[in-house]
Amino acid sequence: MAGNPPYLLIDVDGVLNPFPGPSGSVPPEYRPHRVDFKGHRDVPVWLNPHHGVTVNALHSMGLVRPLWATSWGTEANALIAPHVGMPQIPHIDLGTPDISTPHPHGYLWKRDPVADWLKNAPVAWIDDDFAPPDYDWAAERALRGAPTLLIQPNPYVGLQRHHIVAVQLWVISVMQDHDTFGNHHERPLADPRDPVAPGTQRGPSSDRP
Repeated sequence: MAGNPPYLLIDVDGVLNPFPGPSGSVPPEYRPHRVDFKGHRDVPVWLNPHHGVTVNALHSMGLVRPLWATSWGTEANALIAPHVGMPQIPHIDLGTPDISTPHPHGYLWKRDPVADWLKNAPVAWIDDDFAPPDYDWAAERALRGAPTLLIQPNPYVGLQRHHIVAVQLWVISVMQDHDTFGNHHERPLADPRDPVAPGTQRGPSSDRP
């Protein structure tokens, strides 16, 4: 894996753009915006301008290669990235499946195109919609020598610092296991005393309410 850090796959809705709670509110660190998306005008989104700082730091340290894995597709670069402080990054083409549920076969609909794209590359994947079979898939990939970490934020809270810390510590562990550690022993990007929510390790749990 030398010279090829893991990919970091990033979803938008429920990760960078949390869903409003029953009261219609989102956490205070998110700012409201309106965008025109897929023929719909003034679509409301709530974005945290500091999210890009932590993602960019992982990238600049050579720990990850960030990619969009979202139904926003290429529009994530134009409509989302500027508001969260991220540069334009590549995306995985997920297609446009005609589905009415995120788990048409019992697992996340994105998984098949993502798996085809990744081949055997190591990956940390942040999405709010994983199902238990997705964690089984991640464990099977790891057993085949393709390290895989799934991070599942609470969709009403979105991406938090402890999720990024979990990615950083996981990447360092992968590098150590593959003798590619190098000089990536910096302090975690957030206070390691921050509680690490369930869902930041391989397993069937999440930090949903």
